[in-house]
Amino acid sequence: MSWHLFAVFFASTFFISATPGPNMLLAFQYGMNYGVKRTLWTLAGLSLGLFLLLLSTLLGLDVISRQSPWLLTIIKAVGAAYLIYLGISSWRDAGDSSLMSDAREMGEEVAADYPDTRPSMTDKKTPQPRSLSSAAVKVSPSNVTLFRTGIWVSLSNPKAILFFAAFFPKFINFSAPLWPQYILLTIGLFLSETIWQIVYTLGGTKLASWLDVGHRLAWLNRGCGVIFIIIAAALLAEVMNGFMN
Repeated sequence: MSWHLFAVFFASTFFISATPGPNMLLAFQYGMNYGVKRTLWTLAGLSLGLFLLLLSTLLGLDVISRQSPWLLTIIKAVGAAYLIYLGISSWRDAGDSSLMSDAREMGEEVAADYPDTRPSMTDKKTPQPRSLSSAAVKVSPSNVTLFRTGIWVSLSNPKAILFFAAFFPKFINFSAPLWPQYILLTIGLFLSETIWQIVYTLGGTKLASWLDVGHRLAWLNRGCGVIFIIIAAALLAEVMNGFMN
């Protein structure tokens, strides 16, 4: 993989990671409710879950590229179609959501699935939640619970595997050694995700308020939609070239 291609990959993932998906919303929500220090446990769990999803995707692509090259071509074509679908959906649905309302819904869903992650109203060290349900509970979440919640929220998004399988083949040269490329892709993705998770944790409220002004969040989603379609077009071009050669 050339450094130019890696730069394109990192820029794309960095821009896409900025959109408030489940992982970012959880970092945002817990940053407000539990503070930065305790939310680091959740971020560690999110990172571990993301790594497991990423590893399973890369191992699958590795096996397919060596044993069934024709299937890799099909994956590229299907992946391109999926990215086009994501691009169109991101553009059409860009103005249908609010970051603050999404964060509230995410917090309520996590609180329902993991009751012991709701902050204790009697714990003086834990700030009052701003958007989670206000029902009092006796048990304040432990660091292990916050870590485990991060893992399961990350793993509960199976669409991530489909997205990785559609997104990564454009940036992998399957005729060159694969593992150095996998390491670079993993580093790039983790840098993007970690930076934005920390941003959402540290300045979630300010960032949400800024994105909710006017059509900023909508244009961010539309920009991601354009990136998806561009990468899909590049994948389709590779597929067509493969058939012609």
